Amino acid sequence: MKDQNKRFEGKVSVVTGAGGVLCSIIAEALAAEGSSVAVLDIQEDAAEKVVSSIRQTGGKAIAVKVDVTSRACVESACKKVVEAFGTVDILVNGAGGNVQRASTSESQSFFDIPQDALEFVVNMNLIGTIVPCQVFGKVMAEKGEGVILNFSSMNAFRPLTKIPGYSAAKAGVSNFTQWLAVHMAQNYSKKIRVNAVAPGFFITKQTRYLLVNEDGTPSSRGKAVLEHTPMGRFGEPRDLIGTVSYLLSDDSAFVTGVVIPVDGGFSAYSGV
Repeated sequence: MKDQNKRFEGKVSVVTGAGGVLCSIIAEALAAEGSSVAVLDIQEDAAEKVVSSIRQTGGKAIAVKVDVTSRACVESACKKVVEAFGTVDILVNGAGGNVQRASTSESQSFFDIPQDALEFVVNMNLIGTIVPCQVFGKVMAEKGEGVILNFSSMNAFRPLTKIPGYSAAKAGVSNFTQWLAVHMAQNYSKKIRVNAVAPGFFITKQTRYLLVNEDGTPSSRGKAVLEHTPMGRFGEPRDLIGTVSYLLSDDSAFVTGVVIPVDGGFSAYSGV
């Protein structure tokens, strides 16, 4: 039986957005459990920092700069990963987020949101999930096995106020996750699984301006989130590790096409 502390021994994992707050922790967790990890991020310096952290603890990792919305860029990244590690077993599509220009506010109505801001958010979250699935998923299809994990959101369950583009894009990610799970199983291999996690409210670079005041206290929106989260707190990055590891490992060998919330109960609470 495989050591439960090394569930990913001999596996090669690709994590997009891995220079960020949430996915850097996932990349480090995969490395700690034995996987070689390709740390992909549009910010090369951020990716290099994560690789350095992994190597300091004895793990194997490489940093690859990538724009997940560019097919050519992702194909180049895939080539580098295969050259370095030989294959791809796991893909975590963590690249995404929102920008303030694509949000409504007191100074910007829905009708005035710039089209380029909406396109940027939809491309980053939805196209930036589909394209890596095409490129790295092809490697999995050719060898007949692999695991893909996408990042959905609470917005896919119930759209939140202020962020129309992000909500629409994440709803698309959930739908695409189900579609791809069926497509891979029916057309390529029953051993290729596709699932998603839907994080609740975590403090990241993209969400900080919405959830926290400059002095670190919850904003009015942050307070509303906490009031509607039965566990009464924001998520910590490490709160994702258990669910992510489960979905990526053989522990979930008969699980595909699901979107699992990691949200402190937010999606279960009606507010009453």
